[in-house]
Amino acid sequence: MAHTNDPTPRTVRRARRRRALAVAAAGLLLGLGAAGTAVAADDGDGDAPCSAAARACVDLESNQAWLMDDGEVTYGPVEVAHGGAGTETPTGDFEVYDKEADHHSAEFDAPMPWSVFFAPGGVAFHEGDRFSPSAGCVRLKDQDATVFYGNLGVGDRVEVR
Repeated sequence: MAHTNDPTPRTVRRARRRRALAVAAAGLLLGLGAAGTAVAADDGDGDAPCSAAARACVDLESNQAWLMDDGEVTYGPVEVAHGGAGTETPTGDFEVYDKEADHHSAEFDAPMPWSVFFAPGGVAFHEGDRFSPSAGCVRLKDQDATVFYGNLGVGDRVEVR
């Protein structure tokens, strides 16, 4: 007979995400990145192609994204994956309209941890596979996704080029 308190894989994943969110929040209060380390600045590998008004910038051609403050890069560039043929990531200027640390896509029956929604149709930054095209979302590795989640708020400008 199975013990009723045995954690399922999903509850274990949720607990890990909650712990990571707590670490991210604590680090941000101290001016640190989500992993408790100093927020990475642009190392010169690529300049963000967005305006000074952008808080997040995505360059689809180079598969990179940045966090910005008053035109200065505060984090990045980071590697991203984005929409593929027929499900392209929309380009333009958007605003963050929602965030959910433990989102699950009902449409694709897939986890979307650290979701920061910014474009119509549920397009978001989130943790995910960066080695294949998405259905329009901008996928980040886990650490980068937690930093984007922790540093972007509702109303922040996202520019996708």
